[in-house]
Amino acid sequence: MKALLLSLMILTLASGTSAQPAPASTTVPVTLDHNRIIIDVRFPMPGGMKKRVRAWVDNGNPEMWITADLAKTLGLAPSPSSKDAVRPPADIIVGGFTIHPTGIQAAKTVSGRDSIAPGSSAEINLPSTVLRYYDTKVDYLNREFSIAIPGGIQFEGGTQKVVLNPQNGLIQVPSTIGAEKLNLALDLGASWSFLPSAVFDQLKKTHPTWPHMTGAVGSANMWGDPEEAQWELLRIAAMQCGPLTLEGVGVASLPKDGAEWFEKRAGTAAGLIGANALLNYAVGIDYAHSTVYFQQTSKHRPPDMDVIGLVLRPEADGHYTVVGVADYNGKPSVPEAKSGDVLVSIDGTPPTGGTMGETWSLLGGLPGDTRTLVLERGGKQFTVRADVYRFLAENNGKP
Repeated sequence: MKALLLSLMILTLASGTSAQPAPASTTVPVTLDHNRIIIDVRFPMPGGMKKRVRAWVDNGNPEMWITADLAKTLGLAPSPSSKDAVRPPADIIVGGFTIHPTGIQAAKTVSGRDSIAPGSSAEINLPSTVLRYYDTKVDYLNREFSIAIPGGIQFEGGTQKVVLNPQNGLIQVPSTIGAEKLNLALDLGASWSFLPSAVFDQLKKTHPTWPHMTGAVGSANMWGDPEEAQWELLRIAAMQCGPLTLEGVGVASLPKDGAEWFEKRAGTAAGLIGANALLNYAVGIDYAHSTVYFQQTSKHRPPDMDVIGLVLRPEADGHYTVVGVADYNGKPSVPEAKSGDVLVSIDGTPPTGGTMGETWSLLGGLPGDTRTLVLERGGKQFTVRADVYRFLAENNGKP
């Protein structure tokens, strides 16, 4: 009898444990890498094991990307729609919360790399087409990401009704810059903010005292495309997004073809608000009610352009190549460097294999700091001393 009662108690406890409801929300730590939100996610594997990988929370991108190696490991079937795509994974576990990518028909495979993008550690992204079925929140100051069933997050801060594309979950925020009224995509996956070239040029003409420069350094050095060496950057005095006023936001000029591509993908967005504008905020997205919450967590946004003035490209083999040198006060900020040089080390630390965020953290500092760079040109290495400058310095006040 005692054995029978013991067995019943064990069965009851086991039954109670298995009947525990799945959590309605989760909060996980974030690695903020080049202003990009990188988190750990897990995938169920045969035998009850789970595979842990790095994922990029990318609400400004409707497409799911996955490395070919990860797709093979997970046993994802090829997609009938494309030879370079697979069926999406059935479940993605964030903390104790399980995401079901119901909005994705196919995931694009990325071959020849161990990450989905150059200079990144992510093997998969969480796109807008997946995130739109949940509540989400990014707390930049505390480096946390939260996701929940609709209604599962207690949002705080000023609210802004937004335009939500029902097909892909992309968000447009009605905004005002000076006399310009425009819709800007909210893209927390982007490290920098952009305005269409026509708006950029008009603002630069109307406000000649606003700091401006040529050359995408620091957070503006998105992917290392050769064009980034010629990108124009501007620090605008203020941007109004509903109840929210963002001051001193750095933006890049978006060429016409790029603006048209964004408009086609998002609907009517004419540019985008990237993470660089929001690093002193917690941003909550209530997709079900087309509402964004902006909670200011600090009065001061961390400096985003106190760096060495190189424009870099992460290569497939992990090396970094110089694609340009930004000017400072009309002169090259690193006069010894040329496009095509390979960056061998920074103060003795090789950037090879590191992410963009890790590399730029080595190239940052306080204005006046000096970094020792080893560069390679034509098979020969040489050493230069490079100064940290405060690019796009806010030293002129509001117009």
